[in-house]
Amino acid sequence: MAMLKTGTWVLVADSEKALFLENVGDTRDYKLKVRRKETHDNPPSREQGANRPGRYNDGPNVQKSAMDDTDWHELEKERFAEDLAEMLYRRAHKGEFKQIVLVAAPHTLGHLRPALHPEVTRCVIGEIPKNLTNEPIEKMEAHIHEALER
Repeated sequence: MAMLKTGTWVLVADSEKALFLENVGDTRDYKLKVRRKETHDNPPSREQGANRPGRYNDGPNVQKSAMDDTDWHELEKERFAEDLAEMLYRRAHKGEFKQIVLVAAPHTLGHLRPALHPEVTRCVIGEIPKNLTNEPIEKMEAHIHEALER
């Protein structure tokens, strides 16, 4: 992976929170500055779904089986990743960043990657599948530096 040049952006995200950071330091001494913070309220599925799961007839007899209920919580995680991809596209299109490193929980990264616009994908210089959203900035800088050195 590449080192972070001055002006390189870093997205640190999980399924409910995202930090858009910019390296205002240099390639040896990262100094990440928060440019924007996004949060996404995602209550448990039981609080989001209003109906009981449906049932269907299993065949010629009167036995019925339950259908799986929609996992609203999981759908919201996917929606947040898609929202992040859209935010990144708008900023890349405006020229706000030329390079970006994606640091996200593996599950979030898996939803984010296919949602990225090609204009953003061309700017991605590295991916780190790790959840750092609850770490202080100094620890984020150290984790990112270590991961990019490998």
